[in-house]
Amino acid sequence: MYSVVSLFAGIGGICLGFKQAGFKIIWANEKDHSACLTYRHNFGNDYLIEGDIRNISEAHIPHADILAAGFPCQSFSAAGAGRGFSDPRGTLFFEVIRVAKAIQPRIVFLENVENLMEHDNGRTFQTIYSSLVELGYIIRYQAMATHEYANIPQTRRRIYIVAFADLELSDRFRFPEPIPLTSGAMECLKLDERKPDIYYYSEDTPFDRYIRDSVKDRRYIYRIFNGSARKLTNSKCPTLTASMSTPRNAAVLRDDFGVRRLTLRESLKFQGFPAEFYFPNTIKIHDAYKQIGNSVSVPVIRRIAEEIRKTL
Repeated sequence: MYSVVSLFAGIGGICLGFKQAGFKIIWANEKDHSACLTYRHNFGNDYLIEGDIRNISEAHIPHADILAAGFPCQSFSAAGAGRGFSDPRGTLFFEVIRVAKAIQPRIVFLENVENLMEHDNGRTFQTIYSSLVELGYIIRYQAMATHEYANIPQTRRRIYIVAFADLELSDRFRFPEPIPLTSGAMECLKLDERKPDIYYYSEDTPFDRYIRDSVKDRRYIYRIFNGSARKLTNSKCPTLTASMSTPRNAAVLRDDFGVRRLTLRESLKFQGFPAEFYFPNTIKIHDAYKQIGNSVSVPVIRRIAEEIRKTL
């Protein structure tokens, strides 16, 4: 069985995709304590190391076939500050390079926001590309959307980088082909089932009244961003982001009982997590939403991992 070391593991979306494709996760690292609680709740505590990767010696990281990393994307996001490598979070990419240099995996797998390719007029992506090339890797990359590659109606586009230490492996590898989307976002939801009160905009505040008045069409999900409501007429769920941890930045709909946010379970479903995956009862709802938004669309990861396994 091929082995994986996972950096910036979050709640384990990348790990889960690789596990579903038949890989074994032998070591994973995550800094955020709340995310670690969720990870351990679903995967156990056999190999997750909690702490800042910058404080972990590469001597303590095992060799593996795959090094996987969904390194922090906020610095490169079009919706974020966009500070790139001038943001301490942006420089965490170089921890990936440090670990890759030490453990020499056959393949490095990276996931990030699509805007990574355009950030700083392409110079950021060129730095990432060159850093991998200098270690001897051959780079393959592709932007892929969840609704095109996972049969899940979420408009989430990300860039996936697969770097090979061997030219023959690189030549054999193919990214998965698009697959048809067979359902719209509202078909994935139950409008006749009342959810817990915490999800509804029911308070008598100007903001809650504005949301209730704005979200009228039951056929679509609305995106609430910075307190403003916009209807998504493409029958898809908007990109789930870490900022949806607040009601002012959320995916919202009208059901038989009022106007509400997507529930945690519905949000996990739009990221392709299985029904048995959930949060421990020690996690605050704010943190749970943030963790979902910071995660990945699991079926996209699984499909790429399956192609990597075929290549190996």
